[in-house]
Amino acid sequence: MSAWPDPDRTVVADFLKTSQFRERSCRIYHGILRSFDDVARQHPAVDQPMLEAWLREMEKRWRLSSLLNQVCIVDRFLDYLVEIGLIANNPIAVLRSRYNIKQNKPIWRALASPNPDAALAALRRPAPFGSVLGDFMRDHVMLVRRRGYQYETQTHWLLRFDRFLQAHPELAGEPLETMLARWAAAKPTRNHAAECQKLGRILTKARFRLDPNIPPKRFNPQPERAVAREHRRPHIFSPADVRRMLDVARSYPSPHAPLRPSSLYTMILLAYCAGLRRGELAGLDLGDVNLPSGTITVRETKFYKTRILPLPDSVMVELRAYLDARRRTGAPQDPQSGLFWHDHFNDRYTPVVVSKMITTVMRRAGFKPPSGRAGPRVHDLRHSMVVNRILQWYRSGINPQDKLRFLSTFMGHRDINSTLVYITVTQDLLQEASERFRVVGAPRLNMEALS
Repeated sequence: MSAWPDPDRTVVADFLKTSQFRERSCRIYHGILRSFDDVARQHPAVDQPMLEAWLREMEKRWRLSSLLNQVCIVDRFLDYLVEIGLIANNPIAVLRSRYNIKQNKPIWRALASPNPDAALAALRRPAPFGSVLGDFMRDHVMLVRRRGYQYETQTHWLLRFDRFLQAHPELAGEPLETMLARWAAAKPTRNHAAECQKLGRILTKARFRLDPNIPPKRFNPQPERAVAREHRRPHIFSPADVRRMLDVARSYPSPHAPLRPSSLYTMILLAYCAGLRRGELAGLDLGDVNLPSGTITVRETKFYKTRILPLPDSVMVELRAYLDARRRTGAPQDPQSGLFWHDHFNDRYTPVVVSKMITTVMRRAGFKPPSGRAGPRVHDLRHSMVVNRILQWYRSGINPQDKLRFLSTFMGHRDINSTLVYITVTQDLLQEASERFRVVGAPRLNMEALS
């Protein structure tokens, strides 16, 4: 007996109409969802067995690799069914929660395998903070975040250590120092050794807060210093390099998404001229652009800061052109809609996709190898903005020291020390600083020597 709550077969059409997909996508999605509808009518519930049966039916028409690239529409459809109350739970979300998986696609891949239960069991991840020190570490993270810190990187360190402890239950009765020593010996890399030192410092300080009779332990700073020496220097793009990337972005091949080249062009422009992070680019709303005042508003980003950035007239001209192109493609004009919008799912680009797209432009422009992590990063555009701005101040006769506090505010930094990290000493910058010293500082030294 079927429990599918759609006797009139209207829910698929309503979903596609509500989502406002483009016409070509609607035709593809309608076929996928109609087959889902057909299989659901043959089962008593929308659950794991029903999903497995649908995948087996679809494999008769699609290659598995192609099918797994299309199941995202079913994910959205299941969320829609929960939203309108036709089903109680999204079965994919239930399986993610049961096996502690962050993404949907591994679940779908497991369901499409010959033995779904075994494949799902192999995906199982330890529960967060489920080790013998789990409650202690979770309480520490909550305490730090209540004080206003995001504490993301440190939480990842703690979660990795927690998973290690869950995989080694024999350490449950050992002292903290023994656990840390075993964790440090688990990987031979310098990065891991440095992370273990920082993790140990965090945990011993947290323990000292609970029990002042156990003083914090002093750790060897050498592993952290070794990693710092090997840390990759930022790649500083010259203005000519940025213009080259903009030209590549404008000619980016995208026959099925005509707005994408313009979106990429504007992303790179704002990443360099406004020094925006990738998450800030993805988080911009249409209403954050104020054309009359020539500003953009960047809301609630790192350190919970919101800032209003004035932009040059040339940048505002390009922004106005992008907004016109965006409007012509039929993008939503609601002020809360994403500034960088795509019509595939009628949604904004995510930070990960923004990073991948700009990285592709860097590869096409010849600044980064065809594959791998070597070469410039998206964040290096932000570094380049700072270095080139200081270089321009030197050439204009402005003392950068007088302007750094304004630059720190413009970048959204917590304090001026964070901005100093971005000042990479290039050959041009060193030459300008030396020339400024020759003109201003050297005569004063000579006068003091004569007196």
